[in-house]
Amino acid sequence: MQSLLEEMPEPGPPPNETICPEFSDSPVLKDPSKTALVHPVNDVPYSKNSFAVTDDGSSAKPTSAPLPSERRRSSSGRRKSSTVPKPPVVPTMVGVIDAGSKTIKFAVFSSETKEELFKHQIDIDIRSPQEGWFEQDPLAILNHIKSCIRNVISKMTAAAKSVSDIVTIGITNQRETTIVWDKFTGEPLYNALLWYDIRNDSTVDRILAQLPDQNKEHLVPLCGLPVSTYFSALKLLWLMDNVPAVRRAIQEERCLFGTVDSWVLWNLTGGPSGGLHLTDVTNASRTMLMNIDSLQWDDTLLRFFRIPRQVLPEIRSCSEIYGYISTGLLEGLPISSIIGNQHSALIGQHCMKEGLAKNTYRGGCFLLYNTGYSRVFSTHGLITTVSYKLGPKEPAVYALEGSVAVAGNAIKWLRDNLNVLNDVSETESLAEEVMTTGDVYFVPAFNGLYAPYWRKDARGILCGLTQFTTKSHLIRAALEAVCFQTRDVLEAMHKDCGVPLKKLRVDGRMTSNSLLLQLQADISGIPVVRAPHSADVTTLGCAMTAGWASGIDVWEKDFETGSLGETHGTTFSPRTDPEERNLRYTKWKMAVQRSLGWAATKRSVHMTEERYRLISSIPGTLYLFSSFGLVVVADLLQR
Repeated sequence: MQSLLEEMPEPGPPPNETICPEFSDSPVLKDPSKTALVHPVNDVPYSKNSFAVTDDGSSAKPTSAPLPSERRRSSSGRRKSSTVPKPPVVPTMVGVIDAGSKTIKFAVFSSETKEELFKHQIDIDIRSPQEGWFEQDPLAILNHIKSCIRNVISKMTAAAKSVSDIVTIGITNQRETTIVWDKFTGEPLYNALLWYDIRNDSTVDRILAQLPDQNKEHLVPLCGLPVSTYFSALKLLWLMDNVPAVRRAIQEERCLFGTVDSWVLWNLTGGPSGGLHLTDVTNASRTMLMNIDSLQWDDTLLRFFRIPRQVLPEIRSCSEIYGYISTGLLEGLPISSIIGNQHSALIGQHCMKEGLAKNTYRGGCFLLYNTGYSRVFSTHGLITTVSYKLGPKEPAVYALEGSVAVAGNAIKWLRDNLNVLNDVSETESLAEEVMTTGDVYFVPAFNGLYAPYWRKDARGILCGLTQFTTKSHLIRAALEAVCFQTRDVLEAMHKDCGVPLKKLRVDGRMTSNSLLLQLQADISGIPVVRAPHSADVTTLGCAMTAGWASGIDVWEKDFETGSLGETHGTTFSPRTDPEERNLRYTKWKMAVQRSLGWAATKRSVHMTEERYRLISSIPGTLYLFSSFGLVVVADLLQR
């Protein structure tokens, strides 16, 4: 593999067209040498003395921030004999920052019951300047985090709780979303490119042209991922090729790259004044730049994608004390967890054993299957990813993942573009007005299809429409599309692992729709177990990971406990027979086939290896004689 990649030419030069970033809402930067830098989360100047940095680059505990274990000690000091009773344990809380693609949230959990005590969330704007382009202002992410923290602390104060009761903070985030910023000013160099942004489709074509047989699976043995618009390396490469400010910052060695977790952590721990540039293995595993075996940045992949190592964050585990918040309302609190939101949901669902799986229904749909300490490389369109790594010395646990690009976004499209419903809360009642879809099938491939197809040329279609089709049929078809796409992933997992899943644990905002989950059970043929409506298992999983960190230790690791759904939730059992569900699934596959090939491939003008070999294979004498012949013909025509 390495020798193959080393022989490959570098991807062609960037296109001539350049795109300049626009930040209409961002403040104009002042000269940092003449004005104090203001922390974007806490609205106060950075302080170089608010935290220390050790020789290895990690953040040392400030003198004002005792470890949680120290906070819980008795004021009388160390016990003098074993007969002295233990001091009473003071109830503590764990805070979680959840930076999702649609909402920003801050929540506080009880370390005794794991119950969510306080929370506040704010929707964040998504900009779409062109078809297939989706981006966010990185500064808005920070400002929303600030607002959520302030609101939650106000609620705590009203409930006679104190910030000092919070022992640690965890960060969970949307994955693959790509941010680049100036490490000296802290200013973003471009808007954040969201995980489902496909502006880099021509970049993907250019990369595929460099691979043998244009095989998108060629890099899977190194990173576990196919070449796709989905992953961060291709988004970063697009920024390098198309945004002059990014190219210039890289040349001047002042550019930093990271997913949302890195951006948030860097700002919380000091920003330009020594902020920590780190990420964890789950987010790093989604970049196409991390070696899936060593869990470090891979030199071969960095050379192939032309990514300079100095822009990358350091990779750490999901559960350890990385550093301390430098200023503001949470100053001095340790940050002890970074984990991608889908991996966090896997933990929140207690899928900690090999063979357990969960599916999260949000704007997209994400099914993770725990494969234990073994790396299973799929031959049926799934990706190999890291589930979690619970400490620097702990082994990594892996998973197979099937990602669906459009789930809840299909309902939003029906609401916003076709006006078939006024609010997504009406989805269940309207879909229940009909018993079936009327043989209508909806493939919501707005930006292509992800697992297990990985076809960026697919586009959305509606099949089977008749004069009797109503909006209720369309809404029910959209719900079934989510379920059929999930079955696609389950079928691929069965083929890769050889063992069918016995039940599917589910969570996410869409799971409040009981009809959706009954349809899922009917279409997949296995029981579906829903977590309680009030439980956000994504933030819960991050809180658990943060509390498990060495030095925090607010609760014991219990991998034997059942999921929230099994203990407090609802189980939906299949009501259809195999013949009926398989017939419907066959028609779904027919609809998928009709969605493929709609988006024309944009041919690149760059010289590919194949073109070069074709031209270079022409004998020189043949070239000379044919050129002479053309000259003679042209002369005769002129006469």
